[in-house]
Amino acid sequence: MSRVLLIEDDRAVREGLQLALRRQGHTIHAAESGEEGLTRLRAEAPDIVVLDLMLPGIDGFEVCRRIRATGDVPIIMLTARSDDFDIVGGLEAGADDYVVKPVQPRVLDARIRAVLRRTGAERSEQEKHGKLVIDRAALVISKDGLQISLTPTELRLLLELSGTPGRVLSRQQLLEAVWEHDYLGDSRLVDACVQRLRSKIEDNPADPLYVQTVRGFGYRFGPV
Repeated sequence: MSRVLLIEDDRAVREGLQLALRRQGHTIHAAESGEEGLTRLRAEAPDIVVLDLMLPGIDGFEVCRRIRATGDVPIIMLTARSDDFDIVGGLEAGADDYVVKPVQPRVLDARIRAVLRRTGAERSEQEKHGKLVIDRAALVISKDGLQISLTPTELRLLLELSGTPGRVLSRQQLLEAVWEHDYLGDSRLVDACVQRLRSKIEDNPADPLYVQTVRGFGYRFGPV
């Protein structure tokens, strides 16, 4: 999972990309102007910046130059035109790659991962959520330095929920992703597994910090 700073002034585009990239497993911080983007860059320390060139106020070219002047965080620029003027100008300002609008989320996701691989900036598969550490590569879960023993189903449930922190997943979605069932009557499988998982990872299962219930909708992981 990578931390992405998305700087885009078009609300519909910004919110659409936020949702799509979260579904792909990225953590997204968004800004609607160049000035806000530069402020959030300092506060969030993202792994990569996705930057629209046509911004009000400080345009994307200048934002790109300022980011590059202070660090080497990778930058993917979004351009509404496919001509050489925008592309060459953005690359000369310091961008690492570009995507032409309208943006296909899967294409952008692939470009993000490719840029991070090339720059050596891809984050570790080990994620820290408060006291809980999730190692997706080794499939090891630990808390306070002690490994937690989970059944395969409990582990899959935790990985599914923690893959998009803060996002609410319905019982139906969890059934399909974890159990590969599509019959809603089996939602009791989800509830029972959630209870078992909470008993193992929560300090107080009755007041969960990690696997939270959203009444009438389903479950979410965190925010911690």
